[in-house]
Amino acid sequence: MLPYLQRISSRILENELLRRILTNASYLLSATGLAAGMSVFQSILAGRLLGPANFGVLGAITQFTSVVNRFASFRMNELVVRYVGKYQEEGDQDRAAAVFKMASFLEFGGSILALILIWVLAPLGAHFFAQDSSLAFWFQIYGFIILANVMFETASGLLQILDRFRIMAVATAAQSAITLTLIVIIFFVKAGLTEVIVAYMIGKYVYSLSVTIASLVEARRAWGAGWWRTPLSILKEERRNLLTFAFSTNLSSTVSLVAKDSEVLWVSAFLGPVQAGYYKTALAITNLLQLPVSPLPKATFPELAREIARRNWDNVRYVLRQGSRLSAIYSVPVTLVLIIFGKWLIGVTYGPEYLPTYSALVILLVGYTFVNIFYWNRVALLSLGRAVFPTIINFTGMVLKVAAIFLLVPHYGYLAFAALLVGYYFFTVGAAAIRVFLDVRSQTQVEVTK
Repeated sequence: MLPYLQRISSRILENELLRRILTNASYLLSATGLAAGMSVFQSILAGRLLGPANFGVLGAITQFTSVVNRFASFRMNELVVRYVGKYQEEGDQDRAAAVFKMASFLEFGGSILALILIWVLAPLGAHFFAQDSSLAFWFQIYGFIILANVMFETASGLLQILDRFRIMAVATAAQSAITLTLIVIIFFVKAGLTEVIVAYMIGKYVYSLSVTIASLVEARRAWGAGWWRTPLSILKEERRNLLTFAFSTNLSSTVSLVAKDSEVLWVSAFLGPVQAGYYKTALAITNLLQLPVSPLPKATFPELAREIARRNWDNVRYVLRQGSRLSAIYSVPVTLVLIIFGKWLIGVTYGPEYLPTYSALVILLVGYTFVNIFYWNRVALLSLGRAVFPTIINFTGMVLKVAAIFLLVPHYGYLAFAALLVGYYFFTVGAAAIRVFLDVRSQTQVEVTK
């Protein structure tokens, strides 16, 4: 086994492009690994302190804000990577700066809309998801993290395209360290839900503001002090493509919110905070599986966008193939270990009252292993200019999943949510990966016939 792994690693490191991707991913991974470790410990402390019911309420509050924020956002990090990267590659600094400026304005408007929606919808959120209308105030207060996010996605996209992954890594680690320190203090003084919410908010502010400030510094370095005066009118010819891309990714994000990124809210609404607490715990443990793979899409996206713009299809195929192989080498063994020792791990960390989490964990591990192997599916489609395709596939998957929720959840409880999420991933990720393979093969054949 060891000689096989050595051959695989040496073959991977021979390619400069993949070596660069892994280097950038390693910056994120080092911070993400540290952050994930602290996050798991922080989750364990919060779970033990609050109990399953209040732990579920905490998940409802944090995810409610995340869902509303993403509903109003346009995934500006993807637009920035796609188009700022394109213009940087072409040497068109003015258009690159104009895209960054336009993305900042759009995201600012979306953030203000999100904050308004959170304040208006908070009473409904508290009633349906926390099943306690008196918590509406904390739904609103936590919503103020939006003020730190007014251009966070745009900022993170610029740091990606300029290869400033170290900055993002430091910000990630700082957020987790501050939040964990506060949670430890709260745990030992036996505080409650209110203090835990405040600790989460402080961590979010540190992370978002750090990334935003760093991006503005990097924008000045890249385009000069007057970059923000670049007129948006120079994007007149590209405006339609830019807005189509932005609205397509926004719609895709909205679909994803309903289908896969608001699971704790769905469980809370249908089954109550206790079951939501179990489900939130299962999702937290799956972070161990996703940990090394989660930085790869961010590191891969700008590189794929550059190689596709250069029409280097051999490099594109190589990155996709070796990336999947590398991910599988990690994901499959870890999944097996978590399945074998998962029940013991839950009992030792979160406590015996969380043992019902295990069945959902096993189901989710299967789905996330599949997602890990084809981690590049979305960023590859965006690099190929297919921003609409994932929206169509995700929407179809969402309709099927939501319809099945009403049929299966009354009979199978929160395990039905886990099974349906896995089914959604197999359908959407599988279709996206096939589409990427077909497009790359088609473009390769065109190049050969020229």
